[in-house]
Amino acid sequence: MTDDVRYAVACIPGDGVGPEVTAVACSCVDAAAARRGFGVDWRSYPLGARHWHETGEVLPDAVLDELRTADAILLGAVGDPSVPPGILERGLLLRLRAELDLYVNLRPSKLRPGVDGAVARHRPADLDMVIVRENTEGLYAGAGGIVHRGTMMETATEESLNTRGGVERCIRYAADLAGRRSGRLTLVHKTNVLVHAGSLWLRTAEQVAADTGVQLDYAHVDAACLYLVDNPARFDVIVTDNLFGDILTDLAAALTGGLGVAPSGNLNPGRTGPSVFEPVHGSAPDIAGTGRANPAGAVLSAALMLDHLGQPEAAADLDAAVSGVLEAGAPASTGEWAKALDAALAATAVTR
Repeated sequence: MTDDVRYAVACIPGDGVGPEVTAVACSCVDAAAARRGFGVDWRSYPLGARHWHETGEVLPDAVLDELRTADAILLGAVGDPSVPPGILERGLLLRLRAELDLYVNLRPSKLRPGVDGAVARHRPADLDMVIVRENTEGLYAGAGGIVHRGTMMETATEESLNTRGGVERCIRYAADLAGRRSGRLTLVHKTNVLVHAGSLWLRTAEQVAADTGVQLDYAHVDAACLYLVDNPARFDVIVTDNLFGDILTDLAAALTGGLGVAPSGNLNPGRTGPSVFEPVHGSAPDIAGTGRANPAGAVLSAALMLDHLGQPEAAADLDAAVSGVLEAGAPASTGEWAKALDAALAATAVTR
């Protein structure tokens, strides 16, 4: 790779601990880029609670147009108790997913040496999976409504929208990923109760498996929760819908050390626009400004970003640096984390 390769990356530090962990992630990306021979041009956007309070806007159309021109977006965290629930989540996160067609939510879940998961008997060999969650349809599509609000007849509906095209492209991404790993793909749904959407997902998964040659397994979502705790080694790549994926990924995060070390990518796999990469721990306003935020999830999200941009060696550098720091004993402060990561990256052997 030559030094004239540069990527335009939009950075949205966000709320709470977001700016603190994002600063560490950006520094690690710059260090890996310098060592691997490419460059990153950062563009910062102060979106989040403060911007909403000051302007009444969440994601202005003009800013969205600018974000479309980036190669990737690194997001810190969004959310603040001073903002009514749903405003930032729907106005920024869900809008970005819809507008940029980020139809895959990618959540690697890996138990690393030195990390205590939620189940003491689990070992790193037991937990190294990826959950592929459909990211733009299902119950999160926003279909439904409320009638007779405030009366005893108030009725609320949420409709799950599942298209063959949306389901198939998500499953094909997961099958391709499984083919590059163990060849094992597990569909998680609830076909015995959700017979319409479940049938669509199962029939599509069977067709994709036949086309690609991956080994397809199936588990009901409730059983999958049990298996994740009792025997997680049975899973390698899981593919599931939006709601079930939201639940399963948090369970998997607990099993692999908590949300603080959990990365995610919201992907447009065809690279027809930028993808969004973010840690999943939220803004944690209770510890914002205390210097105690763990940047591991943000750095690992940045590693996913570098891999998506076509820099797998730099991505591996960040992943290995986080693993090394965790195995040596996770630092107590954000600043100590930054120093330890810098040292780990500086010690990385590079061959060009």
